[in-house]
Amino acid sequence: MSEGGKPTINLTNQFLIAMPGMADGNFAGAVVYMCEHTENGALGLVINRPIDIKLKNLFDKVDLNLDRSDLSDAPVFFGGPVQTERGFVLHESLGEEGGHYSSTLKIPGGLEMTTSRDVLEALSHGAGPKKVLVTLGYSGWSAGQLEEEISRNGWLTVDAQADIIFDIPIEERYDKALSLLGIDRGFLMGEAGHA
Repeated sequence: MSEGGKPTINLTNQFLIAMPGMADGNFAGAVVYMCEHTENGALGLVINRPIDIKLKNLFDKVDLNLDRSDLSDAPVFFGGPVQTERGFVLHESLGEEGGHYSSTLKIPGGLEMTTSRDVLEALSHGAGPKKVLVTLGYSGWSAGQLEEEISRNGWLTVDAQADIIFDIPIEERYDKALSLLGIDRGFLMGEAGHA
């Protein structure tokens, strides 16, 4: 698949790992899970930047009780700088038997991202997906923008692993994502040389 002689890339279901020289403060030290990447642009969620809100507080704000002790003290994450007033729920696929929420993006590779209130209602009743990561806001790129940032060495990319999103302690997610590439943070230089 190519466009105008240039090969196109599809980063859906991959991690974007910010290089140490990332100038954009929204993404310094970030690992972004890519939910969608098409010729029209890209959408992802930062998975390692908790904010000062717990899930139980978020549920209180939308007039729901969270009846899941495993989730009530989990942090809400900064998903990115776009639409920071909106919630995005990244969760494991519920398969055919599971929740069919009114606004869910099925991500090739098994995960799903839901933006409708019904997933929160299911969680509030102790149902819904077992593994979730809830963000406020998302990371978005217009057509060609992400490819340009990658060509300027702003990001490393690697196939995502769900356990890093849901099971690895937050402070270890950046290094764990790097390790998928066989890279240690100490080997990355802040500024790449330019000829």
